[in-house]
Parts: sequence; structure tokens; C-alpha cells
Amino acid sequence: MYHYTGLKCSGCGSQRAIHDILHLDFVSAFHENALILFAIPYAAFGFYLDQKKVFTTKQLLLRKKLYGITAIWVVLVIVVAYAIARNL
Repeated sequence: MYHYTGLKCSGCGSQRAIHDILHLDFVSAFHENALILFAIPYAAFGFYLDQKKVFTTKQLLLRKKLYGITAIWVVLVIVVAYAIARNL
């Protein structure tokens, strides 16, 4: 997208940021794409919860709060706000 419009999307720099994270260079990763530093642990925890077969009541509540329909809308708003903010 950046090549055609000059605007950075929410995902621009993600691959470079992941490369920096794998090399433990978190400062450079933050400069490439700050959102990925929060998205990776969020997605990893969601994957962990998907793999569990038995849940406690507390875990079910946490799963609903972090990955329910409201959370989907919150994540969408964060991604769009981040795309707008990084182009100001």
C-alpha cells in the first residue's frame, strides 16, 4: 500500500518488526511497527486458550472478555486508529 499511496497501513513494517523481535531488538521492532509488539502476545494467548480442552470459570470469563464479540470490535478500532495515527 505504501508504494502506491504513500500511506502506511497497520501492517506495514510487520515483517521487519518480527525479524527484529527474533533478534531481540525490541526498540527497532517498536519503530518498525509498534502494534505487532502487542499483537503477538495477544494472538499467542488466544492460541493457547484455543488448545485448552478444560476451562475454569475464571478462564472462560477471561476468554470471553479478551476474544468475544466486543473484543473483536475493540481490536478493529485499535487497528484503524493505529493506521490513521501513523500517517499523521
